[in-house]
Amino acid sequence: MTHENSASIRNSLPRELNATRFIVATLGVLFALAGIDHGFFETLQGYAPTHGLIVQAIGAQNRMWAYGTEDALTLIPNFLLSGIASIAISLLIAVWSVGFVQRKYGSTIFLLLFILLFLSGGGLAQIVYFTLAWAVSTRIDKPLTWLGRSLPEHFLRALGMSWLWLLGGFVLPSLIALEIAIFGYVPGVNDPIKVLHTCWSLLAFGMVFLLLAIASGFIHDADRGLGRKR
Repeated sequence: MTHENSASIRNSLPRELNATRFIVATLGVLFALAGIDHGFFETLQGYAPTHGLIVQAIGAQNRMWAYGTEDALTLIPNFLLSGIASIAISLLIAVWSVGFVQRKYGSTIFLLLFILLFLSGGGLAQIVYFTLAWAVSTRIDKPLTWLGRSLPEHFLRALGMSWLWLLGGFVLPSLIALEIAIFGYVPGVNDPIKVLHTCWSLLAFGMVFLLLAIASGFIHDADRGLGRKR
């Protein structure tokens, strides 16, 4: 992509776009998608008992590769009901993330919804991500003005303009990792262990970009003075 195209895309974004809120909304929708994934496969197992708190969302009859189990925790002792609950809560999370997380008590409800998703079969791994997403949500309209005070101004400005690209560097590998987790498909790789390592490597790679995107978003909002306006 040329410098002109990159500049054009940046300029097409509203100058006062709240990067922190956008990042939280994106994370909420992405994690809700993962919750729907777990819920969908749980419903496919039908009205059957879970036989414990830790379950495999993808049952043996629907499993597409050796490690494609999508482990989860659920307090609901029935696969069908657990799946329906996971899907319903995931949809609520997506709506809340996009439209309401910035409101008073929005971040608290955001966290509570994710806790409900975790306890109803939405997936084990999400606990790390939604805890981070919740922490970031508490800083919407509260830019960290102290961040980067000791760093060169030109570096801060460049980092502050890069948050959307950095966020994309997290979303894309995460979506690919979700595909691998379900289908176990990696072009040219047939060894399940290598497929599993590829999946986890993508998640680790994406996490680096996510942390950079969060820092960049904080800098962007602080630079534009997007403080709380009530």
